[in-house]
Amino acid sequence: MNVRQRWPMALASLAALSLPVIALSATDPVSDAVIAEQRQTLQENTYGKGFGPQSPRNIDQSAGNNAVVFTMAPPHNEMTLCNIHFHSGAEHAGGQFTDYAGNGDGQGYQSGYLYTGTLSAQERAPVSESICPGEHGQLQAGDTIEIHYVHTTAEVAPGPTLGACLSDAAANPQLRVEAQVYVLVNDPHALDFRQLTAIEQVGARYQSVNMPNWLGDPVEYAGSTTGPGYNEKGSPFQVSWRVYPKVARVNIGSVGQWCQGNRFDEDHAHGVRNLVTNPALLAPIP
Repeated sequence: MNVRQRWPMALASLAALSLPVIALSATDPVSDAVIAEQRQTLQENTYGKGFGPQSPRNIDQSAGNNAVVFTMAPPHNEMTLCNIHFHSGAEHAGGQFTDYAGNGDGQGYQSGYLYTGTLSAQERAPVSESICPGEHGQLQAGDTIEIHYVHTTAEVAPGPTLGACLSDAAANPQLRVEAQVYVLVNDPHALDFRQLTAIEQVGARYQSVNMPNWLGDPVEYAGSTTGPGYNEKGSPFQVSWRVYPKVARVNIGSVGQWCQGNRFDEDHAHGVRNLVTNPALLAPIP
């Protein structure tokens, strides 16, 4: 099994979607005790074992005690865009997405953080079509999602899973994620998700040419891959993050159309990892 075949499973944790105000299942949310136990297990499984800083985190809080240092990846426009995926509910907290959706099912769904702004009744109006349906439900107008534009220093082409960010010629490429939070609205005049995720080859590199750069000053920090698979164990992967603090309104219909066919084989939202709060697992934000 080559490195491209091995790493997609390990890196699949970088994907996580934002699940908002929709009822994706009739299951009652797990108790606070369940989340506390997951956090305790994470601490026990990482203490003294050399794990680097973890993600996601509250971008409004800069404190952290993790002493593992790695070189931050180059700016995203000096790297190759290798994968795009999204989580239901923002994995990160802060900026304009600080409302906690709740504990959810304890496995990353019906949880995360939501847009704190106000939407009109029309923006929240239900749509008739099914939007990005999956095992854990589908998206609804008013939902919050977090988009991960993943970049690599490996010479690759964009493709499905985070294995597309790796190469047999470079076993340890640097990784960078540009993370943005969108709120889905029932408005055909809102931003088109297909345009926001458009990819072109610019010189020798693939780039997301329409990725918004006007959602506030991004918070850059050293972290890891994410996803609910790391709720109780540390991620061993080093990732440079930039998380934008403002939220953009996106036409929910365009997200549904993207899910029906894209080069990443993404057709539903990913779950979220518990917010990392243990200072020993966080790097200080400069």
